[in-house]
Amino acid sequence: MHKYLKAIGFSDAKLKKEEDALIKQTIDLYTDYDSVSITEEYGFAEYCKEYGDRIGVKVCGQINEMKEFSPESYFPYLKGSGITSRADITIEQKIDKVEYLGVCEDVRIGISLIFHLQNIVEYLKEIKLRTIYDKKISVTLCGLAESGTILFPIQKAASTQQTKKEESKNRMMLLNAARNGDKEAIESLTMEEMDIYSKVNMRIATEDIFTLVDTYLMPYGLDCTMYSILGEILEIQVVNNKITQEELYIMKLEVNELQFDICLPVRGLLGEPKVGRRLKTNIWLQGNIHFG
Repeated sequence: MHKYLKAIGFSDAKLKKEEDALIKQTIDLYTDYDSVSITEEYGFAEYCKEYGDRIGVKVCGQINEMKEFSPESYFPYLKGSGITSRADITIEQKIDKVEYLGVCEDVRIGISLIFHLQNIVEYLKEIKLRTIYDKKISVTLCGLAESGTILFPIQKAASTQQTKKEESKNRMMLLNAARNGDKEAIESLTMEEMDIYSKVNMRIATEDIFTLVDTYLMPYGLDCTMYSILGEILEIQVVNNKITQEELYIMKLEVNELQFDICLPVRGLLGEPKVGRRLKTNIWLQGNIHFG
């Protein structure tokens, strides 16, 4: 049973027969279908069924020469909104599954963001047509979570926010220069990190960590697509799973200057979400790549 079915409202689905029934329903009553031929003998297809506003399940697998579909994997998904990043993106296939991972190198984060690719067929079509390298690529990231905690916001002065924006802009310029081998930029970043470390050590003795850290995004657990995040809530939407009628929150967050949506069950959230407050949770990161 896929762990993150709970995130889209299938909290009570725990048995193999329930999983098989969900996969069969998705294939038989699909709301979207796409396929691509890989060779003359076989192809790859995706069956997608919406189970609520912006949420659903995708079943992926191979099609043989007899046009018969063999499901190989499935995953719950959330349709994200907006463009999260236009940074460099590379895509790699998993060794053990017909699944693909994207790697986004956005300097605002400081680490390589690895996400589960949602639109596999579209990517395979671009590879087959050999047009992917002629297009500008962007990505819409989103996340699924089983639970979360609401934290109050940090009070910020207008002057402080403006200073922070300027510092962030300068840091991005330094990071870009450092990636290109600029030694002065590398030294400046090193000194900046040491200065931050010293300030945090002094303040942590008398202040709570969540008053020092506004937002964060960092790897979590053994799965490379799992992240622990703390983000400011920008928008809130309540949706229902059409099958289970379970209520879900879809929230747009700002995390380390990136904006993306996450989905989690209402009953899995501790605290009352409001715009301006912060959400602390662990997510499975997904991404939909836009070609062109």
